[in-house]
Parts: sequence; structure tokens; C-alpha cells
Amino acid sequence: MKALVKYADSAGALEVRDVPRPVAGPGTVLVRVHTVGVCGSDIHMWHNTQSKSSVGVLPVTLGHESAGIIDAVGDGVTGWAVGDRVVCETAASICGVCSLCRAGRYNLCPWREGYGLKRDGAMAEYLVAEPRVLHRIPDGLCFEAAAMCEPYAVAYNAVVERATVHPGDLVVIQGAGAIGILALQLAILRGAATTVVLGTDVDTHRLDTAKRIGADHVVDITRQDPVELLARLHDGLGADLVVDATGVSAALRQSMQLVRPAGAIAKVGWGPQPLDFTLDPLVKKAVTLYGCYSHTWSTWENVLRLFGEGKLRPELVLGGVYAIDEWEEAFAAMQQGRNVKSVLRMLAD
Repeated sequence: MKALVKYADSAGALEVRDVPRPVAGPGTVLVRVHTVGVCGSDIHMWHNTQSKSSVGVLPVTLGHESAGIIDAVGDGVTGWAVGDRVVCETAASICGVCSLCRAGRYNLCPWREGYGLKRDGAMAEYLVAEPRVLHRIPDGLCFEAAAMCEPYAVAYNAVVERATVHPGDLVVIQGAGAIGILALQLAILRGAATTVVLGTDVDTHRLDTAKRIGADHVVDITRQDPVELLARLHDGLGADLVVDATGVSAALRQSMQLVRPAGAIAKVGWGPQPLDFTLDPLVKKAVTLYGCYSHTWSTWENVLRLFGEGKLRPELVLGGVYAIDEWEEAFAAMQQGRNVKSVLRMLAD
């Protein structure tokens, strides 16, 4: 079968290969992948600029934003059948016995192995999954939208489960990529009175998308100082919540300028850059800094429920659908700001 494989610890070491088709062993199912989303982390893997705090294995098939159809059911699996339309969580394997797993916080399990990093992922024709990571796709939801459940779950974890948005809040989103745009949608759903999305000159199209979705203000920070804008909004003291969806360390310094005293920062993006500035503003302002990582079963169920009720707008975010052999164009379109989200279609309708 075809698979997009990261084969070496170097930039550009990514190619479509013919690899053996996996089988559903006891306690697992085999999913025939229909659509898989491209994540910013996949693009970093392409250029070998991923955070070194996430150590993977090589070679590895990329992809963790999957939607597909169950093709085979292994021995001992109940409740699932061939033909079921499913999405898969990213935690391909967890220990199941540590205190975090037992408390339902398996996204933080120290022995967690994620698709596309330590386990072969979904940028392939088939994917092996344990039933615990499966969720049913709501009727009427297309595979392309369903494949976006994972990034929506990341955004949901940040602005609903970790930090929170209260009706009437001023919310600033740093970064106009997929996670930033999806966090914007959820902040609006939560009742934010005013939303501001920050980007750079590469984000012209993505900032336009943010505006169409409902952002009250969009700012190219290479042309306008967002601190000056926030001084004119609400009571002038800053944002109730800043969501850092950039993965650029310098954004944290900016977020400390933008957040109000006793406000909160939800840091979703991460990257390898070191800090070269003081964190004293966090102390002086008594700001709460939330690290936001991954998601759990209830996150996915809530996001899928929102999809099913038509409360989310994935069609405004999806920029292009590509064949696996067109992966480089799909990746480049996101990197260059032409698409908020690209997806690869593995299976024809």
C-alpha cells in the first residue's frame, strides 16, 4: 500500500513508499483511511524542524488526523463492524495503568505513543487502531470535515477544558493557522464578546478567513501593533484570554504584553526555540499560563456532537483536497499561507 514515510532524521527525508498492508490483530481493527489532514507538525517533520522534546521512531508513516471506514475487525473486538465510519484519536498506544491513565488523562501518559511519531500513522491506505480510540462519524458529515475533528479537539482542549472563555470576554488568538482559526470558532461559540486574530504577512488569506468566520479584528503584526489595538478595546487593560497557537517562543513574550492582570494564556503551539526573555510579567500580572496538549475521549465526543449539530464551520477552513502523491503541494499550500488546512484523500468516494 502507499504511505507517506519520514525515513531519516534530516530535512526533506519524506517520500511516498510502497509498504506492507497491516492486519487487524486481536483486540484491534483495520481502518481503510479515506481522508487525513495535514498538521503543522507534519510540515515540521518534512523540514526536520520539529520540537526535539517529541522523540519519534524512524522510519514512520506520518498522519494523525484521520477519517475512514472499518475494513476488518480483529478477534475479541465487540461493538464495531466492517463498514462503520470512524475517526481515530491520536493516542495509538497508552500504558493504561499509570495514575494519569487511570484518572482519564491518558493524553498525558508518559508511555503514550502517538500516530505519526512513534506509531505508523494515517497518511497511508490502512491504519491499525485499538477500539478505545474510535469514534463514530455523525450521519451527514463528510470524511473531509470528519478528518478535521482532531485539530478541533486540540482547540477545544485549549479554550474549553484548560483555559476557558466566559461570555463577554476579550480573546486574542496568536496565529492564523488551523489551530488558531479553530480556536477562534470555539471562542465565538463560548460567547466571547470581542475576538482578535494575529498573523504575519504570510497570513493574508488566513486572516481573511478569520474575518469571514467572525473575528472582530484581524491584525498583521508586521504592520500594526496589537498592543495599541487592545488599549482601545473593552476597558483597555488587555485580553481576558490569549491563545498562543504559533509554536514560536517569542509569541509568549507578546502574549504577556497582551493579557490583562489576572487573565490567562493558553499555550497550544510549541517549537524548539529557547526563551531569551524574562517571565516576570506572568508574576506581576498574576497571570495563569495553561499548557494545552492533545485531548481525550470526551473532547472528541463533544466536538463530534458540535459537528453533528452544524455548530462548526469546517468548510470555511478546508483549503484543498489532494492525492497522496500530491503531498508536497498540500504541505506547501499550508506553509505558504494559501490554505488554512489541506487534506490528503486516500480513498475515492
